[in-house]
Amino acid sequence: MLQRRELMLGLAGLALAQTTFGRLGAALAADQIKPGPSSALIVVDVQNCFLPGGSLAVKDGDQVIPVINRIAKNFENVVMTQDWHTAHHVSFASTHDGKKPFEMIKLAYGNQVLWPDHCAQGTEGASIAKDINIPQAALVIRKGFHNDVDSYSAFLEADKETKTGLASYLKERRIDTIFVTGLATDFCVAWTAIDGRHAGLNVYVVDDACRGIDINGSVAAAWKDMTDAGVKKIQSSDIA
Repeated sequence: MLQRRELMLGLAGLALAQTTFGRLGAALAADQIKPGPSSALIVVDVQNCFLPGGSLAVKDGDQVIPVINRIAKNFENVVMTQDWHTAHHVSFASTHDGKKPFEMIKLAYGNQVLWPDHCAQGTEGASIAKDINIPQAALVIRKGFHNDVDSYSAFLEADKETKTGLASYLKERRIDTIFVTGLATDFCVAWTAIDGRHAGLNVYVVDDACRGIDINGSVAAAWKDMTDAGVKKIQSSDIA
């Protein structure tokens, strides 16, 4: 009789545990974000110049590629961006006599970091990384092709006036939420995310699908600016 009672109690405990874990699993699944037709993945500047060995390499930049490829399968709408500079772009240190990469100068539209030559139009360095595998990507936004103004954001050039057309494209497609990934967190990713908020979009930045350059604490500063703008920080595991 005692054994039967213990068996019944054991079965009852197992059923309770299964119910509890089932509810927990359902709650965790409910917390995940499932992109739908009104969502788009933005893949920012995953180009050879920004990968290890490139002229403006982002540390561990290549590690974003498998993460981006994996989560891209959850999106029917994907936009990619491509830095596309003229040969003697105003943002290149080599364009300015006596200047070195990562120095700051003042231009008509504000402060400008001077960069090593990178992503010059038509070069292999400007090509999107060969291991990016997103066949459903419907649009590539090229930016930074105006010689006298830099362009970090996928929405606006650095003068904050010249538009790329991305906001209108998303509006036409009735997309109200974007998930931003790519390179680099503290520049093109952050500017894209913040301008996305200014365009009235819901914006998520997928942290483990990005890497930063981090000049004098620029990654932390970028995250503060993004948070202040209402950008939400998530991980790739948060996407269903």
